[in-house]
Amino acid sequence: MVDNIDSENASLIEGRNAVLEALRAGLQIDKVYIARGEIDSALKAIASRARASGAVVSETDRRKLDSMSSSNAHQGVIAAVASITYVTVSDILETARKKGEEPLIVLCDEINDPHNLGAIIRTCEAFGAHGVIVPRHRSAGVTATVAKTSSGALFHIAVARVSNLSMAIAELKRSGIWVYGAAAGEGAAVWQTDLRRPLALVVGSEGKGISRLVKENCDVLVNIPMFGNVSSLNASVAAAVCIYETVRQRNDIS
Repeated sequence: MVDNIDSENASLIEGRNAVLEALRAGLQIDKVYIARGEIDSALKAIASRARASGAVVSETDRRKLDSMSSSNAHQGVIAAVASITYVTVSDILETARKKGEEPLIVLCDEINDPHNLGAIIRTCEAFGAHGVIVPRHRSAGVTATVAKTSSGALFHIAVARVSNLSMAIAELKRSGIWVYGAAAGEGAAVWQTDLRRPLALVVGSEGKGISRLVKENCDVLVNIPMFGNVSSLNASVAAAVCIYETVRQRNDIS
């Protein structure tokens, strides 16, 4: 484990699903703030679980919750966590090894929108990926907004932050991982590509796609053919299509 979670109210987790998943994951939560006078059955369940974990539960004026919130969608509950940490690339590889599975890792190249990053993390966790890698610079880090958008998936999947994505790719290759880049209009269609080998998928930003140097370090480029009038997909949607196709091939799903 290395860095603490980024700033931007980063020690706060907002929203019912995100807080509940943090509790389920055993994350150390110091205090849970719940909107005073609005405690329904879902919030009662969160409060009960929080107290059982040793956290302090405080009924708080909604205006205070609004001022604490960075997402403006706290749903009446905000949790203060002791820390959320990044892991290393080798930690992610070890996770796959312990599960006896071929690695499936997603690298996010200059994904600056925390909502996109949160959605990608949610997809990765849902489809059984072993980890997500983000660069330290020119990219969204793990923030409260990412945690909220991931609907708590952040607390069930490893995230590594690296100083140089190309160096991380080199480390993956030394470990026998094939690196596939999702690039609009380049390479073969993703569903015509063999994705059953140990694999890391690089997803780039919506505007620029994968950066030149990172693309040059990819072993294989794949694309998602478009059949309508829109020429590209949101980065998180493109990631979801590629990740699902990988899972489909590995599990022989027709």
